[in-house]
Amino acid sequence: MRGDQLARQWQLIQLLARSRAGVGVDALAAELDCVRRTVYRDLDALMYAGFPVTSEKRDGRAFYRFMDTFGLGDVPFTTDEVLALAFGEDLLRPLEGTVFHDSIRSALEKIRVGLGPEVSSFLERLGQSFRVLPGPHKRYARQREAIGVLNDAVLRRRTVAMRYLTGRTGDLSDRSLDPYRVWYQGGGLYVIGHDHKRDEIRTFAVERIQEASLSDASFEVPGSFDFEAYKSSSFGVMTEPPVAVRIRFEKSWALHVEEREWHPSQKLERLPDGGVELTIEVGATHDFRNWLLSFGDGAVVLEPPDLREEVAAELERALSHYRA
Repeated sequence: MRGDQLARQWQLIQLLARSRAGVGVDALAAELDCVRRTVYRDLDALMYAGFPVTSEKRDGRAFYRFMDTFGLGDVPFTTDEVLALAFGEDLLRPLEGTVFHDSIRSALEKIRVGLGPEVSSFLERLGQSFRVLPGPHKRYARQREAIGVLNDAVLRRRTVAMRYLTGRTGDLSDRSLDPYRVWYQGGGLYVIGHDHKRDEIRTFAVERIQEASLSDASFEVPGSFDFEAYKSSSFGVMTEPPVAVRIRFEKSWALHVEEREWHPSQKLERLPDGGVELTIEVGATHDFRNWLLSFGDGAVVLEPPDLREEVAAELERALSHYRA
């Protein structure tokens, strides 16, 4: 595979850079766990890419090294670490224009500055061998300042004054928020904390924050607040009291459902007809119902009865639009 080839060539670059006297082909083959022919092919690939590989014969054997004028630079990375950096940049691409994406891009640029053009180009090819393509996501370039304020407030424990656009009504409201945590989930950024207006812990979508500024007030996160416990019953972003839900998936969806962990509480059981039954304890939120509806006629809610009726009613309303 191309990824294996590039990883091996990266090891070869490091071996040659560490040896001033040169390394023989047999030693390189043993170190790289490959045959001599593969070593020769990789050496040719490096020379073609611009690496100044030179060789000299001693006692009838060829020893390979880089020319003395070549410097590898400060590259303390393994192939896995290079790939992880590339993955990180890809994963944060939905947050382009914000401090999160811009910071990792800045860090990578600082790394590349210390490298020669040959090594920089090679690392770029190595990173492009494995890609993470983001799915549907929100855009946050316009919220750059608000995100900066939230980050500062979380770290310094400062209350945020913000103008917030409510999704359901479209109304703007002024709020004071003690932000406990900012997190990214399902293509969106969210902040959770104590909402002074409602006097309760609430979750806000960052893209709906129209304005945000630090206030002079400070706060302490209550010792009783446990983010992981708070989110344990949620299927998406919003949280409601958990209920036991049983869903039967048709055979055509069985493998898709079995391959994924939808929630830590899930239990799966294969059915005689090839379908699968999923038992899960979550809050029956809007996010959860939308997820159920995404399976169309491939999923049927068995329990609880009220959720079964809600999903059936939504399907009926959707069907009425097509009949109209």
